[in-house]
Amino acid sequence: ASYAGARTLVTMKQVGLNVASDPLMSLAYIGVKGGMVILVADDPGPISSQTEQDTRTFGIYSKLPVFDPVSPEEAYQMIQDAFLCSEKLNTPVLFRPTTRVCHGCADINVLSQPVLHKPEGFIKDSSRWVIFPRLSYANHMKIEARNRDLADEFSKNPYNVVTGSGKKGIAAGGISYAYLKEAMTETISQSLPKESEVKLFRVGTPHPFPEKLALSFLEGLEEVLVLEELDPVIEKELIYICGKYHLNVTIKGKLSLDTACAGENSVEMITEYLQDFLNLEKTTDAKPDMPKLPVRPPVLCAGCPHRASFYAVKQAMKGKKAVYSGDIGCYTLGNAMPLDMVDTCLCMGAGITIAQGLHRIEPDTVNFAFVGDSTFFASGMTGVVNAVYNQTDIVLIVLDNSTTAMTGHQVHPGTGKTMMGNVIDPVNIEKILRAIGVESVEIVNPNHLDEAIGAVEAASLKKGVRAIIFKAPCIALEKPKKPLTINENQCIRCKKCIKELGCPAIVRAADGQINIDESLCYGCGICTYVCPVNAIGGNDHE
Repeated sequence: ASYAGARTLVTMKQVGLNVASDPLMSLAYIGVKGGMVILVADDPGPISSQTEQDTRTFGIYSKLPVFDPVSPEEAYQMIQDAFLCSEKLNTPVLFRPTTRVCHGCADINVLSQPVLHKPEGFIKDSSRWVIFPRLSYANHMKIEARNRDLADEFSKNPYNVVTGSGKKGIAAGGISYAYLKEAMTETISQSLPKESEVKLFRVGTPHPFPEKLALSFLEGLEEVLVLEELDPVIEKELIYICGKYHLNVTIKGKLSLDTACAGENSVEMITEYLQDFLNLEKTTDAKPDMPKLPVRPPVLCAGCPHRASFYAVKQAMKGKKAVYSGDIGCYTLGNAMPLDMVDTCLCMGAGITIAQGLHRIEPDTVNFAFVGDSTFFASGMTGVVNAVYNQTDIVLIVLDNSTTAMTGHQVHPGTGKTMMGNVIDPVNIEKILRAIGVESVEIVNPNHLDEAIGAVEAASLKKGVRAIIFKAPCIALEKPKKPLTINENQCIRCKKCIKELGCPAIVRAADGQINIDESLCYGCGICTYVCPVNAIGGNDHE
C-alpha cells in the first residue's frame, strides 16, 4: 500500500520485529512512497515477552529514523510527525513506545478535521522498486548522507531539548524522562542548593542521534547521568561524542553500572540514582507503610480448554517417556504446576521444530509439539511441512480455541472473520494438515476427557507426523454453563482436584473443606472426571 502512496501503520512488539526484520532491512534500502510508520512496542521488564530487546538499537542497525515518545499525549503528536518524516525522506520510520506509555491513559485533544491523504497509486519503475545489489549500493550511500543531514535536523527538533545549567547533566529518553521530571519535582528539586542546578537533555529522536544539540549539552559539564530503558543507546552516543570532540566529561549509566542494566525504570529508582549522582541526603519514604501485594502467578483461566488438553495428554502418557515442546500463547501457562506440561518454549512456531530436533537425538521418546490455532497460521505450518518431508516422528497437538486469546482476541484465518469484521469461510486446519501430508488427524473436544485421553494414547503408538486438534472455544467467547458444586458430605478432602488440575475456581477453605468458587466456575466439568468419589456435580449434586 505504501508503494502506491497510501499511509500505512504497521504495529507489533519487539519480538514481532524479529520476524519482520528480513523485509524491513530490504525496505530500508528500497524506501517507500506513502508514509510508513512501524510502531514497535518495547517491553522493559519484560512484562509479557520473551526478550528485552531495544528497538532503538534496531534502528541504528537498519539505519532507520527512530521516534521515542515520553507519554501518550506526546505519542499522539509524535506519530503524526513520524509520518511527515517518512514522506519527506521516502523511508520507513520506527516508532518506539514502551509498555508504560502503551498502557497509560491521558486526555488528548484530537484534530477536529483530520487530513485525508489520497494515494496516487503505484507507478511502475523497476529502477526503484526492484532490489538488486547495484541499487542497494547506490541507496546505501544515499542513506548514509541522509542520516547525517537528519542528525543535524533532529538537533533542531522540538522533541530534543536542552534546559538548565550547571556542572552536572542528566540525559534521558522515552518514559525515563517523565520519571526524571516527576522525581525532580517531588523530591530532588527540594534538596538542590542554588549552586547545584542541573542541566537536562531530553532525547526524543535517538537515531540519527542529534549530535550538535548533544555537543551543546555536554559543553561545560563535568559529569552526566544517563537514564534510559534497556540498551545504553544515549549513553554510547554521548561517550562517542566526548571522544570525537575530546571532551573531559564522565558519562555514567548502564555501562558504568551506575544504573540497572536490565528491566524497566521507575520514579523510585530514578530518585535513588539522582540522590547518588547529586550527592544528596537520602530521605525516608514518606508514603504510608503498605503491605506488599500477594504474589499471583499467571494461570490458565477456570474452564480454559487448554487445561483439559494438557491433562488428557498427561494422563495418556503416564509412565511413558515423553517430552512436551510448547509455544507462545495462553498455553505456555501449561508449564505451571500441577500440570507441568511445557518442557520448552522459545518463540512462535518453535515447538514444532524443537520436537523434530529432539526426536533425532532421542528416537525412543514420544515428542509432543503443542501449538495454538493462531500460532499455527502465523508460523507453525512451515515446521509441519519440514516434519512431514523429513519423515519425523512427532505428535502435533493443535490447541484450537478459535481465537488469539492471549493478546486480546484478534482474528486469524481460522476464525472466519477479517480484521475489518467481514464474515468469510474460515481456513480449515485439518484440511491444511492433510494437504501437507499428515495422514493421521483427529479432532477431539478436550472437555470430553475419556475421548481425549484415548485419542492421545492411540496417536502415541503411531509413527510419523500425527496430529490431534483439540477444538473447544475460549471461555471468553461463549456463555458459561451452570457452575458446579462440591457435595461436602461426599468429599473426602483428598485435594486431588486441586493437585492435578490447578483450576483457580477450586479452592480450599480455612477448615479444610474444598469448595468451588461459583463466580469463577464455567462449568467445563473436567473436575468431575478427576474426583475419585464423584463428589462434584451440578447444583443438585448429581
